[in-house]
Amino acid sequence: MSNSSTRRRDVTVADVAKEAHVSKAQAARALGGYGAVSDDVRERVMAAAEELSYRPNELARTMNTGRSHTIGVVVGDIENPHFGLAMRGISDTAKSAGFDVILINTGEDITAEIDAVRVLLDKRVDGLIVAPVSSPENQHLRRVSESGRPLVLFDRKVAGINVDVVAADMTAVARESTNYLIKAGHKRIAFISTLRSDEPYRHGTAITSSPIAERLDGMSLAFEEAGLPFLEDMVQLNAGDSSSIARITRKLVHGPSAATAIVASDGLIALGVVEAIQEMGMIIPRDISFLMYDDFSWTRLTAPPLSVIAQPVYDMGAAAASLVIRRIQHPTAAVESPTFTATLVKRGSVGAATRP
Repeated sequence: MSNSSTRRRDVTVADVAKEAHVSKAQAARALGGYGAVSDDVRERVMAAAEELSYRPNELARTMNTGRSHTIGVVVGDIENPHFGLAMRGISDTAKSAGFDVILINTGEDITAEIDAVRVLLDKRVDGLIVAPVSSPENQHLRRVSESGRPLVLFDRKVAGINVDVVAADMTAVARESTNYLIKAGHKRIAFISTLRSDEPYRHGTAITSSPIAERLDGMSLAFEEAGLPFLEDMVQLNAGDSSSIARITRKLVHGPSAATAIVASDGLIALGVVEAIQEMGMIIPRDISFLMYDDFSWTRLTAPPLSVIAQPVYDMGAAAASLVIRRIQHPTAAVESPTFTATLVKRGSVGAATRP
């Protein structure tokens, strides 16, 4: 059996072959999962690899098989619980299929996203899952497709790129939730988003982020159906950190034309808004109603529990991983992208409007 000197250095394929009494070529095929080897040889090689604590050389395996068994994932903000939960779905699914995951966070910066895609392509990942930054720049995503590697867009669509997209349509649920608020007497309904913009929001302005565009489209439809104006000043963008969220919230709830309800476009914004409301001594929903996108455990622990627009985020992450893996393993097979819907969950944070 093996001796201590073998264990003191990196174990090689040659060591495994010697231990299993097979040729180096046979051991390499059995360990790499390519080529033809008998069941007996495979069993002996795998037993020897376990005995020697053999760890495969991933670079060599990539060169032999053409695959790295690695998926690259690019997201805008891993601090956002939405992406954290999605990553859990991606990594769980990838691991069960024998794939590793490399995650890169871009901070919603297009330059960082371009660099991230370049790095992952250089690392020869087998496929990519990208939650793209809101930007008209998309040549780097086109290069992924041109490289022959499967690309799945997560949460956000990109115009002009014909690839798989895993996302829930937000228009219908935004329309439903806005109708819910309007029926409770709310006419000044604020919407707060991290979307970066150099100009204040104007109704009809093209929005490059598909989830935000769908949310605003749904809100606009609900106001139109109710015969009410969709107030541009109630849409607040550039909510980038806790201080800006607090500033925007204070601005919205003060003055004669203050909002009577606030909709937060993600969990991080929601935390900032709720904190700012509490610091001002206001009570939800007595003083202001509140609704947020995404459902996390903490939303049921507040007083009152928060009304949310829930998405199956973990399942969406898992579906994105399954989709890119199927594209890797069966590049020419027909694969249908899954569809997901979001749901309005009514709890205690929406009440009747106290002001006209």
